[in-house]
Amino acid sequence: MTSSDAFCLLSFGGPDGPDDVLPFLRNVTRGRNVPDDRLVEVAEQYDRFGGRSPINDQNRALLEAVTEQLATTDDPMPTYWGNRNWHPFLGDAVTEMRDAGVTRAFVFATSAFSSYSGCRQYREDLARAAAEVEGAPELHKLRLFYNHPGFLDPVIDRVRDALTASDDPDGARVIFTAHSIPRSMAATSEYEAQLHEACQLVMDGLGMGQRVWDLAFQSRSGPPQIPWLEPDINDHLRAIADAVDAVVVVPIGFVSDHMEVMFDLDTQAAETAADLDLGFIRAATVGTDPRFVAMIVELIDEVRAGVTPRHRGAAGPWPDPCPEDHCAYQPRRPGAGRPVDVAASTSRPDDAGRPGSG
Repeated sequence: MTSSDAFCLLSFGGPDGPDDVLPFLRNVTRGRNVPDDRLVEVAEQYDRFGGRSPINDQNRALLEAVTEQLATTDDPMPTYWGNRNWHPFLGDAVTEMRDAGVTRAFVFATSAFSSYSGCRQYREDLARAAAEVEGAPELHKLRLFYNHPGFLDPVIDRVRDALTASDDPDGARVIFTAHSIPRSMAATSEYEAQLHEACQLVMDGLGMGQRVWDLAFQSRSGPPQIPWLEPDINDHLRAIADAVDAVVVVPIGFVSDHMEVMFDLDTQAAETAADLDLGFIRAATVGTDPRFVAMIVELIDEVRAGVTPRHRGAAGPWPDPCPEDHCAYQPRRPGAGRPVDVAASTSRPDDAGRPGSG
């Protein structure tokens, strides 16, 4: 590494206060012809959380933790943060890095799994920012980390803690969740395969490799005529209610307890479970676990110092850089003048939950 290297955290962004909500949602839905009255309906969901999203505070905490971790290395680097849809915007972060003399930035996107919105779209964001900022530094997106021990081990511990706290630790059904995406998008990536692999690796790490577990999806809000990944977590709870007495829900597709976790799981799914008289505990996300933070620095060292990539499972580590044709997908755009429902990211549009995010 040289003194001209830097680290950049890349995320989806979220409103910091009530006045930010509508402008933020307009950014998310730009070019999709979504009317303001529909956005107002979505904005009302933020009211129960004080008119703001927790994702920005969670990203600040993660950036601070990575900054502290990098400061302990032999050759520390400055750190930056940019979002797709709200302040601080990625373009501003790239401009700031350029003005500071940064020539290469290692970019960590808060999404563990592959999909168009979870990986390729962030690559497009980086390419766009590099094209728009004259003299921009090289922007190197770090690899996907769904099977890295630094991600899996914190998940394993959080599932163990949740099972211990359950009324039925031996019989509770472990249900992993991730953001649903259109089936057409899933078909262009390894999203489902990686989720299944990561879930089994977690169960193996718990010493419960033979125990029954499920994968369900959440946070869908696209047009009903378009097929999305199923089952929805609420539908799944209803389907298994006669067979189990308790569930432990594990949001493995999310790296922090942001809005989609707090609303879709802690509120909606918990209410569904209560109606079904099911014991319900939601496992925490990895957040700023020291092992996860150390993993981020390790991903940098794979590139700058040739550190051997670590992984678990048969698939091997995800390549860095991503294969050029990875997650090639063309999102469906509305016809001119035709209103459409808000896309998946706009019901509770926090990045760490989007497959685009994390």
